[in-house]
Amino acid sequence: MEKLLTSILLATLIALIHAAPSYDDATRAFQVEDADARLTVPQLIQKYNYPVEVHHATTEDGYELELHRIPSLPGSPVVFLMHGLLCSSADWIIIGPNNALAYLLADQGYDVWMGNARGNRYSRRHTALTPNMHAFWQFSWHEIGYYDLPAMIDFTLNQTNQSKLHYIGHSQGTTTFFVMASTRPEYNEKIRLMQAFAPVAFTEHVRSPLLKVMSRFQNSLTALFDTFGVGEFLPNNAILHEVAQLFCSKDVDRNLCLNVIFQIAGSDPDQVETQIVPILIGHTPAGAATKQVVHFAQGMRSHIFRRYDFGKIKNLAVYGTPQPAEYNVTVISVPIMMYYGLNDYLAEPKDVLRLSGMFRNLEGCKQMAIDSFNHLDFLMARDVRGLLYDEVIGRIREWRD
Repeated sequence: MEKLLTSILLATLIALIHAAPSYDDATRAFQVEDADARLTVPQLIQKYNYPVEVHHATTEDGYELELHRIPSLPGSPVVFLMHGLLCSSADWIIIGPNNALAYLLADQGYDVWMGNARGNRYSRRHTALTPNMHAFWQFSWHEIGYYDLPAMIDFTLNQTNQSKLHYIGHSQGTTTFFVMASTRPEYNEKIRLMQAFAPVAFTEHVRSPLLKVMSRFQNSLTALFDTFGVGEFLPNNAILHEVAQLFCSKDVDRNLCLNVIFQIAGSDPDQVETQIVPILIGHTPAGAATKQVVHFAQGMRSHIFRRYDFGKIKNLAVYGTPQPAEYNVTVISVPIMMYYGLNDYLAEPKDVLRLSGMFRNLEGCKQMAIDSFNHLDFLMARDVRGLLYDEVIGRIREWRD
C-alpha cells in the first residue's frame, strides 16, 4: 500500500509539469557535485573539510533523535537550526561552502547544531517501537514541537554548558517552535532570538496545488491512511531515488523535476540553480508522518492554528472537548524576527502577517527584496547569502539580551 500511495503521489506531481517552461543553468552559483546527493549529512560536512559530530537525544516519549554538529571553540555562541516538513539537517548544508547557512555560521565561529525531527531518515529509532509499526507514526508536528525540540534544545545546552541559544527555523521548523514556546513556556527563557524563515502557523491561503488537494480530501485521506496503516508520508526510499535518477539526472530532465518543485513551493527561475536539484532530491523527502501533512491540511480548512483534530468523538477522549485547543501564541515571549516571500505558496504573506500581529516581542517581519522569492529560496536561492544570510548572521552577532 505504501508503494502504491507513493507512486500515485509522484504521478500527480509529474502531471503538473505538462507544458511547463524550461530553465537555463548558464552559470554555477554553488560549488557542489551530483555525488553530494548520495552522502549523509556527516559525510557531506567532512567532504567539505569541516569538523562534524553526531549526537543523539531521547524524547520523553521514547524517540531517539539524531543531531549534527559543526563544533567551534568551547564557549562559542550556539545556533540551533531546525528543518521543515519532509526534510532534514541536510537543508542547511546542501548548497555547499560559502553559501549554506550552517557553513557560514561555522566560518564566523559559531557552534552550529542541526536537529532532525522524529521519523526522518536520521531519527528513525525508538526505545520500544520500530518504523515498521503503525504506532511509531502516530504523531503530527505537535509532538515534534512538544517533545522533540525541548529534548534537542536541552541536550544542546547541556553539551555546550550554555543557558541559551539562537534558534533558526524554516517552515515546519517555525511551526514546531511556536508549538513549543506556547505550550511549554519555560523554553522561552532558553532562546536568545528566534529567526523564522517562511513561518507557518496559519495555512488559510496556501497556494500549493498538492496541499490544496490534500485539504479538499482530508477526511478521505485520513480514513485511507488509517485503514491501510500508512503511517509514513513519502519516505526516503529506493522508489523515490529511482524517480529522481530518471527525472533529475540530465539538464532537460532537471527542468521537469524543477517544475514539480515549483508547483509546491512557488516559481522563481531567476534564483534557481538547476545543478542543486538532484542533490535536493537525494536528501528530500527525508520522511515524515502522514499526520504531519494532514495537520497542515486541517488548518487550511479551519483557518485556525490548533492541535490535531481527531474528530469530535475522539477529541472528547483525547482533549476532553469536541474541538482541539488553539495554540496561544500571544504568550510567546521570545524575541522573534520573521522573513517571508511574496511568491511563497506555503507560507503565504497574508497568513504570515496575520501571525506577526500576535507576537508581543516581534523584532520585525521582513518581506524579501525579490518579488518572486519562494518557499525553497530560503535554503537554495542563488543569492540567498546576500539576500538573507548575511543579515541573519549580523543579527546574531549584534544581539544582546
